[in-house]
Amino acid sequence: QDQLVESGGGLVQAGGSLRLSCAASGRINSINAMGWYRQPPGKFRDLVARITSGGSTTYADSVKGRFTISRDTAKKTVYLQMNSLKPEDTAVYYCNVRERDGLVTYDYWGQGTQVTVSS
Repeated sequence: QDQLVESGGGLVQAGGSLRLSCAASGRINSINAMGWYRQPPGKFRDLVARITSGGSTTYADSVKGRFTISRDTAKKTVYLQMNSLKPEDTAVYYCNVRERDGLVTYDYWGQGTQVTVSS
């Protein structure tokens, strides 16, 4: 059973927008942070945006001012609104949820969703 279910990827022209969603299953509790990473072809996976349980956000410099991360705590869902998309945003986007129970942390990963931005 998938722990994280992602949706919202696709093909869009440069300048367009997409919204990614990621819902965590009910088996995941004590969420410490939720976020999005991306992996362009032939490159490493890097952080795009992250939001903590306290609401603090972190963004990669390359997406600041264009992407917005948000969450619905009751639904255990995190969103990534991506505006003014550029071809260099093309990548597989992965949802990440960090669960913390005392001193023990565990990272859950989504299956990945492809975002392709055409020029």
